[in-house]
Amino acid sequence: MKTMAPSSEGGQLGSSGAEEVGSAGPDPLIAWGWTPERALAFTPHAAAGLGPGRVVGESTGRYRVQIGAREVPAHLAGRLRREADGSGDRLVVGDWVALRPPAGPEDEAVVRVLLPRTSRIARQAGSELLAQRVLAANVDLLLIVQALGRDTNPRRLERYLALAWSSGAEPAVVLNKADLHADAGPYLEALRSVTMGVTCHVVSATSGLGLAGLRAELRPGRTLALIGSSGVGKSTLVNALLGTDRQATAAVRDDDRGRHTTVSRELIAAPGGGLLLDTPGMRALAPWAAEAGLGATFADIDTLAAACRFNDCRHLDEPGCAVVAAIEAGALPPGRLANRRKIERELAAQARRNDAHQREVERRRWKTIERGLRAREQARQRAVDR
Repeated sequence: MKTMAPSSEGGQLGSSGAEEVGSAGPDPLIAWGWTPERALAFTPHAAAGLGPGRVVGESTGRYRVQIGAREVPAHLAGRLRREADGSGDRLVVGDWVALRPPAGPEDEAVVRVLLPRTSRIARQAGSELLAQRVLAANVDLLLIVQALGRDTNPRRLERYLALAWSSGAEPAVVLNKADLHADAGPYLEALRSVTMGVTCHVVSATSGLGLAGLRAELRPGRTLALIGSSGVGKSTLVNALLGTDRQATAAVRDDDRGRHTTVSRELIAAPGGGLLLDTPGMRALAPWAAEAGLGATFADIDTLAAACRFNDCRHLDEPGCAVVAAIEAGALPPGRLANRRKIERELAAQARRNDAHQREVERRRWKTIERGLRAREQARQRAVDR
C-alpha cells in the first residue's frame, strides 16, 4: 500500500467541432478530457454534422452537456432513449456523446449517439433488482472514500475495489477525517492486506491535512470520481478541493450513520485543472458484473492458490492447501477469503438471473415481431379479398 503522508497546505488540439464543425483554434473540450484519440474516432459523426459533448449534469432524465466553451441543456433522441431503457445502460454524467447542437438560445441539444466509454462505474440497482445502475463514465481515477473510525471497513473496501478494478478506472483509497484521530496507523494496518499497492491518502477535508496529495491528482483533462458510504465526507472533500462550497453537506447522525446530501451527479471543473465527480452515498454495494475485478482485488489469494497441491483446491480441508496454511499462520485474514466467496456467490446468482431475464426479453421481442407479421399478413389478405 502506497500511503500519502498527511501534510498541511498553505499542447493543443484542433477544434472538435463542438459548436461548429470545422471551426479553428484551440478546443475548449480538451479541459474536459477530449483527446486526439477521441477526435479521430469522432470523424464519422462530424461528417454527419454532429458535434461532440460531455455530459456534466443529470437530473430526472434531463441532461446538461458541455459543448465547446458553453454548457447547454439536452435530451435524448427517441431511438437512443428506447435503447437505453431496454438495456438499463442509460446516459450518465461523464459520458461523451455526439449531438445536434441547439438551434437557438431557447432550444435544447439532441443527443444522437453515446460514444464508447473508457471506463464505466456500475453496480446492481438493488439487492432484489436485476437492473444495473451505471454511476459514472470515463473516469480516470476512482477515489474510494472511507472515514477513519467505525467506517474503516476492510470487507467493504474489498467490494469497492472489485467494482473499481472491473470498471476500467484506476482506484485509490482516501481515508478522511484524520483530524478526529491522533494516530491513523492502526487503521492503515487494518487495510494493508486489502489495498496491496493501491495509493492511500490520509486526509482531513475540514483541516486541509493531506489535501496536497489529492490536489496533485487533479491534472488538466483528468476525471476523478468519489465513491463511498453516506457520511464519509465526499461532498466536503469536493468543496475543499474546489476551494468553494459547491456541494451541500450535512453532519453525521448521532448513531454515526451518514446522511444523503448528494442526490444527483455533477462533473465539476477544478480551478487548477482536472474534473471532479461526486456520487450519492451508498449504504450497501453490490458490484455489477465485477468478475474481472476479483483477480486484482484478491491477487494475494490467487498467488497462494497457485501453490496448492491440487489444481481444483476449494481451500476448505484439502491436504496441501496453501491458502488454508496462510490463514492458520496468520498471514491471510480468514474474513478476506470468506468475503471473496460471498462476492463470487452474489455475482454467480446475478449472472443466472440476468441470463433468465435476457431469455424472457428475447421471447417477448419475438412475440412482438410475430404479432406484427400476423397483422401485416391479415391486412394484406383483406386487401386481396376486396
